[in-house]
Amino acid sequence: MIQRLQTLFLFAAFLLNGGIFFNAIYHHAMDDPQAWVGIGFAIIVTIAAMGSVGTIFLYKNRENQLRWVSRLLVPQVVAIGFAVGIYISLGGFGTYLWDETIGLGLLVLALASQLYARKKIRDDIELVKSMDRIR
Repeated sequence: MIQRLQTLFLFAAFLLNGGIFFNAIYHHAMDDPQAWVGIGFAIIVTIAAMGSVGTIFLYKNRENQLRWVSRLLVPQVVAIGFAVGIYISLGGFGTYLWDETIGLGLLVLALASQLYARKKIRDDIELVKSMDRIR
């Protein structure tokens, strides 16, 4: 389980999503006068983070793991959408929003990590199929 690259990438996605809770963009979301923005952002990021950890333990059934990783891309993209909305509502793009930009970058890196994990799962599936053809 640990020796597979997709496990490392899924764990990296978990860490990157978890890092949002210690970032300025999360604090701005929680300070928003519309409470649903902060709560929705927290729920979506939690789903994306916990889903990444949960799919690590589906390593025995690669097709199922691939399906769940593909499904987890949706909450990750929604979390990026929330973050972009919060980022733009802070006054646009500027040099004074470095902390918020780092938070947005963490979410984009988590998405890239999930996409790369999905690619590696597909590679494993193809490797197993090719080995079955040889037998």
